[in-house]
Amino acid sequence: MGNEESSPVDESVPPQTLSSRTLEALAEYMASPRCSKIVVMTGAGISTSAGIPDFRSPDTGLYANLARLNLPYAEAVFDISFFRQNPEPFYALAHELYPGKYRPTITHSFIRLLHDKGLLLKLFTQNIDCLEREAGVPDDKIVEAHGSFARQSCIECKHPYPEEDIKRHIAAKEIPRCHSCKGLVKPEIVFFGEQLPEAFFRNRMLPAQADLCIVMGTSLTVQPFASLPQLAARSTPRLLVNKERVGGLGSASDDVVLLGDCDEGVRKLAKACGWLEELEALWAKTAP
Repeated sequence: MGNEESSPVDESVPPQTLSSRTLEALAEYMASPRCSKIVVMTGAGISTSAGIPDFRSPDTGLYANLARLNLPYAEAVFDISFFRQNPEPFYALAHELYPGKYRPTITHSFIRLLHDKGLLLKLFTQNIDCLEREAGVPDDKIVEAHGSFARQSCIECKHPYPEEDIKRHIAAKEIPRCHSCKGLVKPEIVFFGEQLPEAFFRNRMLPAQADLCIVMGTSLTVQPFASLPQLAARSTPRLLVNKERVGGLGSASDDVVLLGDCDEGVRKLAKACGWLEELEALWAKTAP
């Protein structure tokens, strides 16, 4: 249920819920009383236009640019066993990626707009950059499937660590230590060798309750996140905004596929909904 190949739905198969498999029909559905609970699922592709590299692009991805940290292998920077022995590479990376240096994209603002309109049931994100929060999406609407920089704690005693303290350490490229037990502190990003957050498992069935699922900027290769779109009911419309087809999206009768850049895609959708001016104004508020 990950990035499997799938055949696009036969054009002779009529949609069950939408009037047609078009952006205009989807916008019409979103404006109707039938659509009040939208689940959004996002990956690194919604943040690349903010200047944050994705992980796996061969030349520009995060892993491709970690050679300077002298790691035994690129993924070691997010390996809990390696972190226990050598936290310096992670904190060198954290100095570059820590929230506050990047502006949310218009795609992040689109998710905020869905919330403002009372349509957002939940956002599931694979991203650790907190740009959804900076765009104004409330904490209780976000499931950070792989954790994020939003909270931090001791890896030994699990005691929470003050945000202002870790900000100061990261800015100074220092390693923070727990005030209680002197253990290593790290942001609550899910490292290799750690469990996903409890919030993910508590909320993972929400796509089955959704009236619409929107999937943006993800390769849907990492489980169990990759299985989320498959949990939607068969008659529930699903929108894919992505550079390529992934996860079998486009194979169901009410799937709409918008291939290309995420920011361009949400502008097209907002325009079809009659929200474009509102969206641009909301995004303008995120400017430094």
